[in-house]
Amino acid sequence: MKEVMYNDYAKEALEALTKGAFLNVAAENLDNTMTIAWGSIGFMWGKPIFMAMVRYSRHTYQLIEKADCFTVSIPLQGQMKKELGYCGSQSGRDCDKWRDLGLTKLQAHRVNAPLVGECDLHYECKIISRQEVTAQSIMPEMQSAFYNNDDYHVLYYGEIVGTYLK
Repeated sequence: MKEVMYNDYAKEALEALTKGAFLNVAAENLDNTMTIAWGSIGFMWGKPIFMAMVRYSRHTYQLIEKADCFTVSIPLQGQMKKELGYCGSQSGRDCDKWRDLGLTKLQAHRVNAPLVGECDLHYECKIISRQEVTAQSIMPEMQSAFYNNDDYHVLYYGEIVGTYLK
């Protein structure tokens, strides 16, 4: 993998994110990957930031709350639809997604979290802030469209400490 600037492929990353990417986390000798399709790349507090959202109900939430970092692995060419579908519909509480799908688990360069080796672009992030989404913090139309079951997200702000292109 070749290291690149965080914003070199930001446009492509955000376009691919709408089709799905892998959020990866490790804590207490466990790790997990899950599909995300919401997120953002930006610049805040003088740092490049990847913002990722995780619902309270997800297995990944239990892990990321104990972690200080995460990675995002993005397939840029529209590949891995089957794997993204599986990782978005199965819980790491009940299965080993890496094994079930034959995914290559690589260790990140600068954080303690895995990378999905089959992906094209990887962001390595150190968590610098967390923000809970609540009924009071969003507009009513967002509440009814995305949270009618009260399964809210936590927004994780990850300082991008490394970006790698396969």
